[in-house]
Amino acid sequence: MPAPESLAIEEKKKNGKYNLPDVVDRLRSDFNNKCYLCETKGLQDPEVEHLLPHCNRKYLERVFDWDNLFWSCKHCNDVKNQEEYSNGIIDCCKNDPEELLLFLYKDNDIAIIPKDEENRLAVITSKLLNEIYNLKNTGIRIAACEVRKDGVAMQMNQLYKAITKYRKNPNSKLNSRMLKVLLNTESEYAAFKRSYIRENKDLYPDVYGLIDEE
Repeated sequence: MPAPESLAIEEKKKNGKYNLPDVVDRLRSDFNNKCYLCETKGLQDPEVEHLLPHCNRKYLERVFDWDNLFWSCKHCNDVKNQEEYSNGIIDCCKNDPEELLLFLYKDNDIAIIPKDEENRLAVITSKLLNEIYNLKNTGIRIAACEVRKDGVAMQMNQLYKAITKYRKNPNSKLNSRMLKVLLNTESEYAAFKRSYIRENKDLYPDVYGLIDEE
């Protein structure tokens, strides 16, 4: 689909805006109203984020580039606003982060690990994501991280319960449908749930088959 019309119009203005309603509506829809970094859904504090920073419009070509605009929460946008991430992270619209990273959850501990330590984008993205979930340098960030950890925990607990129900009655369409919904890429914190099933596919070969590999 072509870029929202307002971007080309605003680009011609001295202080044009890149977050007008048509841009916001498209991003919210394209990203399933889910932050592209932490995967929190139903954002109360959404922001139009630039994958590659424009540095106060120093790089003007990045400001209105539709391929450079992403749907983000304020927490993630703030954490990402560091020099070490200015040269780029994984572009989830071009490369599936689940193919490059392991998303691990256990006992309320979260770790994102690159599958290939030689892949620079995977390494730097894993560092960013670990900060997003685990930073403790300010009270506000501790609280924001706890909200996201609690969200992952809730989704994982739903997954565990759904697996138990499904394995007790695999012929139930309702049980199968529930697992598919939880494992769908559009679901909240999907990467953790899908990684868990992939890492334990020997234990759950029947559930592994429900992942919508694209």
